[in-house]
Amino acid sequence: MRRLHLPILFILSSLIFSCQNSKIQEELIFDEAAQFRLDSTLEAFVSQGKVAGLSALVFEKGQERYFNALGYADKEAKRKMNRETMVQIYSMTKPITGAALMKAYEQGLFELDDPLEKYLPEFTKMKVYQGVDENGEMILTEAQRSITVRDITRHTAGFPNRDNIPGLSEVMAEKDARNFENSLSDMASKIASTPLWFEPSTQWEYGLCVDMQAYLVEKVTGVPYEQFVRENILDPLEMNETMYFVPENYRDRMAAVYQKTDEGGVERQNDSIAYRFSYKNWPLTPGGFGLSSTIDDYLKFAKMLLNEGKHEEKTILKPETIQLMATNHLPDSIPLDKRSWLPSKGQVGFGIDFAVRTAAPQGPEENPGEVGEFFWDGALSTLFFVDPKNELIAILFVQLTPYDGIGLHHDFRQAIYGPWKPSKN
Repeated sequence: MRRLHLPILFILSSLIFSCQNSKIQEELIFDEAAQFRLDSTLEAFVSQGKVAGLSALVFEKGQERYFNALGYADKEAKRKMNRETMVQIYSMTKPITGAALMKAYEQGLFELDDPLEKYLPEFTKMKVYQGVDENGEMILTEAQRSITVRDITRHTAGFPNRDNIPGLSEVMAEKDARNFENSLSDMASKIASTPLWFEPSTQWEYGLCVDMQAYLVEKVTGVPYEQFVRENILDPLEMNETMYFVPENYRDRMAAVYQKTDEGGVERQNDSIAYRFSYKNWPLTPGGFGLSSTIDDYLKFAKMLLNEGKHEEKTILKPETIQLMATNHLPDSIPLDKRSWLPSKGQVGFGIDFAVRTAAPQGPEENPGEVGEFFWDGALSTLFFVDPKNELIAILFVQLTPYDGIGLHHDFRQAIYGPWKPSKN
């Protein structure tokens, strides 16, 4: 009689497992419908000639749910986009710099509300731009307070970053802080000798703040920045194909850069322009841009963030540090019209080198996403986001300039999350 019970037990166990598996599938954001939507969305961008090629990866609840590569990494050479393709990630370098900075923070080498001048004396007694007089001379006043470390983590330091500010933009051009021949120390001297555009903490203006994070790391640790980020972030994460200088033996894997045409297609950017930073070992090791990477390497970084600082058995950062990075640090006193183009990203604030979603999208035109997600993108239209609530990561690799402008990020997100629905809150 006992033997008769075994088949029944097996059937019951199978049914229970099947039901549990079905429940997991039902709870997934990236289900079969999302896969169909994403395939269709990406194929449309490629087939319509809006991009030469792209790749995308979705990781949810501990498993890779999706990878696809479409079109060409190098259209002229007929080299297809694939998993091994390397791309220039530009500002997706910034979160990696933020992680390096917070490693130094965990070592007790600074506090976020410390004045920056405590470690970088170049930034003592900064002047603030107030316009120009009748002779075109800049009107300057003493800054009301010091720039803090927190200011350079959230882009509220006051550093100018536009070419249309009378008098001030000319000074910026003359200083040429972004010149690749500069060291981080040279860059800091040039930024510090340029007046601030606004009082610290009164506006959000994207710019050179993260480069100064890299310099701060260098100063407080006594280790060259490129060495510190390699030893403390990239190597522990086994990001062996993420680098500033791309040597010859990697270059047949690098994606070409394509720029939009007036007709809606793309044409290849001249390689001497496209690779001008990556193919020479420059003195500058910027925190704000410069790394090239593969999609799997960047996934390792994103998984570490999702896993609250863990990579396999190693602790890269503490859970409370990741939480601090992924928390909105922008004060309510900075109105939307003083946040430059940040509101175009959606209902977001800013943490430590990420945008942080603070409210649900208010309409279908906004970029879809989940409250609590943190993300950033790059000048060549790359994107990644981490959605802790749904334990989801998405990464999009492409090399398109100028930045997006074709609705790529919006449609990529919409394919993952589905059509917009009014918030229940």
